[in-house]
Amino acid sequence: MTGPAAVRETHTAVLWFLDDRVHKLKKPVDLGFCDFTTVAARREACEREVALNARLSPEAYLGIETLLGPDGAVADHLVLMRRMPADRSLGALVREGAHVDDELRAVARRLTAFHAMARRGPEVTREGRAEALRGRWRGVLAGLRRHVGEILDHDDVARVSALATRYLAGRRTLFDLRCEAGRIVDGHGDLLSDDVFCLRMGPVLLDCLEFDDRLRYLDTLDDAAFLAMDLEHQGGPALGERFLRLYGEFSGDRWPASLGHHYRAYRAATRAAVSAVRVDQGGPGVEEARALLGQARRHLEAGQVRLVLVGGLPGTGKTTVADGLGDRLGAAVVSSDPLRKELAGLDPTEPAPSGYGEGLYRAEHTASTYAALRARAADLLARGETVVLDASWTDADERARATELATQAHAELTCLECRAPREVTEPRIRSRRGSASDATPMVAAVMSLDADPWPEATVIDTAGPAEAAIELALTEVHSPRSHARWTVIGR
Repeated sequence: MTGPAAVRETHTAVLWFLDDRVHKLKKPVDLGFCDFTTVAARREACEREVALNARLSPEAYLGIETLLGPDGAVADHLVLMRRMPADRSLGALVREGAHVDDELRAVARRLTAFHAMARRGPEVTREGRAEALRGRWRGVLAGLRRHVGEILDHDDVARVSALATRYLAGRRTLFDLRCEAGRIVDGHGDLLSDDVFCLRMGPVLLDCLEFDDRLRYLDTLDDAAFLAMDLEHQGGPALGERFLRLYGEFSGDRWPASLGHHYRAYRAATRAAVSAVRVDQGGPGVEEARALLGQARRHLEAGQVRLVLVGGLPGTGKTTVADGLGDRLGAAVVSSDPLRKELAGLDPTEPAPSGYGEGLYRAEHTASTYAALRARAADLLARGETVVLDASWTDADERARATELATQAHAELTCLECRAPREVTEPRIRSRRGSASDATPMVAAVMSLDADPWPEATVIDTAGPAEAAIELALTEVHSPRSHARWTVIGR
């Protein structure tokens, strides 16, 4: 592919585009994460770049060139590459507004095939553990902090640091499960849309990370999330989401939504730090660095693992609200009524009527039901799932135990109390069919007298339409208001 001569500069290299070839020279820089300050180091980096990229695109990497000085001595080394058509890069297509669904599908299929054959092993797998990821984040955060002030906002860096640290602290089980599932591979490590070329023969993926093996040993989702992050940065959130869905479709991988957000945040933060380095080197990138840091923050906020307690007396619609939140948040919902019967060996819809504090509702049964709720929630939270716990939550001690669980799981806690007047709740209770609840209006009346106050909860008025109450609850989860009371207007 011929084209006009051009020069392109990155934070680690300078590339000359001449006719149908590209000549890539490593900069003599030490950026902490890579050191190219000697000729020998640059030659080794060139050799590794050619060898490693041959795994994905051998047709594009042609070898190494040696640059001689006036005295005939070796002055430097360059990577020689076949020039790709600039207008067929995925980044260029996205920026011009082209419809790229077919291209995304082809790239997702190609990346999946590469991951299926990629090297695995104990040395590789170690880099997928929570401890290794904490080390990576420390490096990225240190790079971001160096540029707080003129380039990056202090509050954004602090928020990214806090949320990333919190996520990793509570998700050791999740990362261990990813390792045990064989999801950690010797991957690409630097997959940007401008390095993906969509050709008739199929996609060509260039420029994998070569300077640090450990940074290339990563979760397959992390590899895919890098490109998803860049697609979002170039063309909007829907494009990144589309690529991750396609990657999941071809790979057969399933992951909690929080993990997809976390890896995209890590990649956006990494690119923000890289853009800040380019600014230090005299290049452009201030606005890009800020935009990428904002992207990292948004994904970390969206990917927070949450524990949501939805409580209230019988007939207040707490189960409807809990199920609605589960649908909107993609969360696991665990409800006390069916769990209580499951523990007793009963079908959830099998009636087990009794008075308040009697039968299955004796204190010991209630305590074991809440203990089982917490145990299931703890397991799900450790796996990166947001959890909605549907129960009455009228006992302050049980709420305190749930609060402690959220703290131990490094999860965001939201408490919602559903309320409706008696003239609304009693008809609801009497009209129930096939419900796991055995509560009667009399039981509800006694419970209301025995309930501990719940000042920490936000009150959701559920007397109106269910969808409106669910939307109010969702708003509280995402934008909490201290001691708020949400009411459906015009019910």
